[in-house]
Amino acid sequence: MQEEKTIIEEQELQTQTADATDTTLEETAAENTKTLTLEEQLAEAQSEIEELKDKYLRQVAEFDNFRKRTLKEKTDLILNGGEKVITAFLPILDDLERAQQNMQKSDDIVALREGVDLILDKLSKVLASQGLQKMETEGVLFDTDFHEAIALIPIDDEAQKGHIIDCVQAGYLFNEKVVRHAKVAVGQ
Repeated sequence: MQEEKTIIEEQELQTQTADATDTTLEETAAENTKTLTLEEQLAEAQSEIEELKDKYLRQVAEFDNFRKRTLKEKTDLILNGGEKVITAFLPILDDLERAQQNMQKSDDIVALREGVDLILDKLSKVLASQGLQKMETEGVLFDTDFHEAIALIPIDDEAQKGHIIDCVQAGYLFNEKVVRHAKVAVGQ
């Protein structure tokens, strides 16, 4: 009987050992699968990193090209932006040269005065077309945003106090911005 027990125990031990070996083999296979999975994940992550680096470098290069192009356009605008204005002034320059030539040849002051008035009118129109406006100052209430008081004139009329009496130098607006304040005498 004891021999039978020993045989049974040996068989059970062999079965347990076989089961343990199978379990160990299964665990090793699972670990290998996990290792492969981790290696695959690492490869995928590295691939994604390379792809993102490539996108980043392309974006940086694209932005750098945009910046350079914008800077070049801005430089061209600054250098050539006045071309339109200069071109508009060329006919006036021609008129002034003709007027100067006629002043040497002619003694008719009335005709010369009319010619200068026409040139001045033409100049005013060209400047207005470019956005320059002359400020109206006559009888207007004094405003430090637009006017510079260079004299205070005592007056008796209460309605004229604080108003502009005389304009010594005209003021100008360029596209609604003051480029030169009008120098005026104000009633006090």
